[in-house]
Amino acid sequence: MARKEVCHILRDPFTLTMALVVPVFLVTIFGFAINLDIQNVRLAVIDQDSTQASRIVEQTATNSGYFQEVSGMWEDNPERALSRESAKAVLVIPKEFEENLALKRQAAVQILIDGTDSSIVGTILNYFNGILGSVRHKLQPLYVEGGIHIVPRYLFNPEQMSPWFIIPGLSVVVISILSILLTALTVAREWETGSMELLLSTPVRPIEIVLGKILPYLVLGLIGAVFVYISARLIFGIPFTGSHFYFFIGTVLFLCTYLAMGLLISAIARKQQLAMQMALMSGYMPSLLLSGFIFSIQNMPQVFQYFTMFLPVSWYMQISRSCYLKDPAFADLAPSFGALALIAVVLIFAVTKKFKGTLEK
Repeated sequence: MARKEVCHILRDPFTLTMALVVPVFLVTIFGFAINLDIQNVRLAVIDQDSTQASRIVEQTATNSGYFQEVSGMWEDNPERALSRESAKAVLVIPKEFEENLALKRQAAVQILIDGTDSSIVGTILNYFNGILGSVRHKLQPLYVEGGIHIVPRYLFNPEQMSPWFIIPGLSVVVISILSILLTALTVAREWETGSMELLLSTPVRPIEIVLGKILPYLVLGLIGAVFVYISARLIFGIPFTGSHFYFFIGTVLFLCTYLAMGLLISAIARKQQLAMQMALMSGYMPSLLLSGFIFSIQNMPQVFQYFTMFLPVSWYMQISRSCYLKDPAFADLAPSFGALALIAVVLIFAVTKKFKGTLEK
């Protein structure tokens, strides 16, 4: 069965392209396109103090690399810069700012942020917190004695580079979608042409058919995963600090789950168009929205947190990101391995029963 499927794959350029070329292409394109780092935010600075201290605040903000200073006549009405969308944020340094520092009184600055795009508000505010921390460090020797200076340290991604977060998760999403489509479409095509019914009428047992279908696509998926890994390391410079063996085991288990899911979809749909729609609904949407790729699972309602436990992609997402950045121990990944193995066994059993039911009819 596996030999027959290999011959079928080698004669089908569409399948080879989907398995080997498309994953690298999608990861490369979307890896450059998706960027969580917000840069060149338009910033209006209103300096009402015009002193050495206020200039230090302004220069620290504008030289940080996050903001692009814009000019205008907004001193009397700073909100006008936001309402006209001339700026996304306004930094207001009030009068007597330096005097308050010298007299050890509270010296405050005002930050106005355009809240219409809630996705960037938190990031801009974090930028300002970092800038004000740097300002406090610069002004402390001049105006303040003693004090506490907090220095944050980010583990695993010290530069807070979004590709290090995006690429390991994006590769999971791409591999999951393509692996489920590989078996769903190719086997559905066999149902349409009638070759699957002929195959089921032979003495070959359903479990042999299922395993014979999965094994060649498993090897093909592993080759595609290797290509994605190489592109992540060479094109984007993503580090890999974990165990390649653990990553390989997780990838094998993950591919088995989605390949078996594709077989189950093809057995239910038996039409390529319907199989594609079912594969996108069961593979694309959960992989993108409920896997932790974009939205943190811990921030979801508890019902959805339990629901993600039934999704193989959520477990493999933990394996992928941990192996790339954290160097986890086997005990840390054991729950993910166990969940993927259990889901794979359940899906293979379900598709075997479906094929057996077809024979009994």
